[in-house]
Amino acid sequence: MRLRMWTSALCCAAVLTGYGAPPSPERPSMGEMPHAEEPSAVQDMPPGRADTTQLHRTAPPAEEPLADYTETQHAGFQQAEKALVSYTSPNQRFTFSFGGSLIVRGSYDFKGVVNSIDFIPYEIPVPGNYATRQKISMDASTSHIIMKAVARSPKLGPVTITIDADFRGGAPGSYTPRIRTAHVSALGFTLGRDVTTFCDLQAAPTTIDFQCPNAYNFDFATVLRYEVDFARNHMRFGLACELPRVSGTYNDIFAPIPQRMPDFPFYLLYAWGPDRSSHIRATGIVRNLYLHNLRTGRNTSLPGWGAQLSGTIRMGRPLRLFFNGVYGRGITPYILDLIGSGLDFAPAPSNPDRMRTIPMWGGQAALQADLSKRLAVTGGYSTVRVEHKNGPLPADRYRQGQYIFCNIFCTLTPLCRVAAEYLHGTRRNMDGAAGAANRVSLQVQYNF
Repeated sequence: MRLRMWTSALCCAAVLTGYGAPPSPERPSMGEMPHAEEPSAVQDMPPGRADTTQLHRTAPPAEEPLADYTETQHAGFQQAEKALVSYTSPNQRFTFSFGGSLIVRGSYDFKGVVNSIDFIPYEIPVPGNYATRQKISMDASTSHIIMKAVARSPKLGPVTITIDADFRGGAPGSYTPRIRTAHVSALGFTLGRDVTTFCDLQAAPTTIDFQCPNAYNFDFATVLRYEVDFARNHMRFGLACELPRVSGTYNDIFAPIPQRMPDFPFYLLYAWGPDRSSHIRATGIVRNLYLHNLRTGRNTSLPGWGAQLSGTIRMGRPLRLFFNGVYGRGITPYILDLIGSGLDFAPAPSNPDRMRTIPMWGGQAALQADLSKRLAVTGGYSTVRVEHKNGPLPADRYRQGQYIFCNIFCTLTPLCRVAAEYLHGTRRNMDGAAGAANRVSLQVQYNF
């Protein structure tokens, strides 16, 4: 119902502002035109990934269906490749596109399980028991739909409104709709809910596992962001303020309070190659974490910061490398394995009356081999580690997690692909106790 209301509102707004009009008999709308295969970069890419061009795309002709969609679409991890239905106003100043994917996967855990629908090393039970040896699961909650409206303003240029939803909004298995992204973009600014600016969307490999490597940082945030390309589209700079999330370990002296300062991520990217398909990106973030001292009755804050080097490099025709490495203090929202772990800060080991941010780091690397235009094989390794001595922390707290994977994606038709994947993960606690899990997954995806 909410998505239907958004669709009606976007189309009505376009007509009322003069950017859209009912289709005329002389010219059918884009949604009525017969669909023809496009010689786009998406068809030439390995199965399972969108076009990795980030800074520069060759714009399709104005009359080509879905041109506005492809010109304004993000490329990279879990980003929709293209929509199949589009309406364009007769004056070519407004486009509305609709599409999505139906994704069904089945998994079998053995020799250890993960207490999550996704493969998260943090959730591996330590120690295991009779109930954590094997598990079967099936899931379609990562299926998603996307709507996009593009209005071409004479003064602002393209003004884009994007709404992307899946079914991960409630408890596992509830299939509650969730808004992944909902934002407006114009003149390099983005306002709304989007993937966090700290994330390099093109630095992660394609996986069946929705979580992806545990050292990556794919997550959503409410953002106000500005991005600009320069140096003949070889470089891009981005700066944002984002709604903060804090997850710390408190004691009898300190208590949580609402945050009062946004997080400030920023990045500088350099791309090269004929289609800018390779890049290296340096990313940083600064944040201030607020809490209340019950003993003194005053609020206090702790500084947090992080740095990341990431990228993707084409290594000859069949090979592509993906990587990221991150280090920081108090940045659990920006390392997947540590989100919600309570490890942004903790009482100092030498003095429980003081809090300190916890140092942490992670890294992942993966190599993709394109065996043909329809078949791709990928394998990689990822690890995350918390550098904190036991001190006041319980001995069963997380210290390190590892994530190893290999998969194969096969494109059966332009709209359908299948995949298989093997995952191995480990978790080690502060006291040295460890656990492991294995998972085999199969997936069918149909785009519409």
